[in-house]
Amino acid sequence: MLEVQQADLFYGASQALRKVNLKAAIGCVTCLLGRNGVGKTSLLRAIIGQQPLSGGSIHWQGKDITNWPAFKRARDGIAYVPQGREIFPQLTVEENLRSGYACLSRDGRRLDEEIFSLFPVLRQMLGRRGGDLSGGQQQQLAIARALATRPKLLVLDEPTEGIQPSIIQDISRVIQTLREQGEISILLVEQYFEFARELADIYVILDRGEVVLDGSREEVQPEDARRWLTV
Repeated sequence: MLEVQQADLFYGASQALRKVNLKAAIGCVTCLLGRNGVGKTSLLRAIIGQQPLSGGSIHWQGKDITNWPAFKRARDGIAYVPQGREIFPQLTVEENLRSGYACLSRDGRRLDEEIFSLFPVLRQMLGRRGGDLSGGQQQQLAIARALATRPKLLVLDEPTEGIQPSIIQDISRVIQTLREQGEISILLVEQYFEFARELADIYVILDRGEVVLDGSREEVQPEDARRWLTV
């Protein structure tokens, strides 16, 4: 579904990514790991179209999307849940969910019942302002907003950051459900290894902008992965 090949990315004279390769297949969770500042978010921004590559390519569903703008990628099924959630605090929960309609055709603009089966707490809060929700509820709202676009690739940037353990379990359950449905690819960025270990089918570990370890759950030993994550 998604294939990043030999990706280089610069911010001025500083190189953030160096010949990075990554694949995310349908029905699988690809987990991108690494310490702070190693290029994880830069790679996500390149995939969703917020930052141009300096070299290499990005292919999605067999198409070269390297130079596509972000809105075109969203219309083609790529959804992004940013680090820090970035919901609209003054809009209601329902309005936040409907903001995901921007990339859909007019006849597809409806809230699917599946969203509320995945996040039942949101049904009870449709009229509440996003800014009045707890951090964990806002994270659920951010994921639900991305799912409202009916994506084929769901990109999650550190969804457990600052979230209470009970909500982390809920988010893990949702990701597992989406994987089991076998209809979308999931690219997950995490620093919390135990959370990633429960979910990842494929590991890709970055250090200083380079892939230093990658492979399936069976191929990558936990102690080898942790070695690249400890400070």
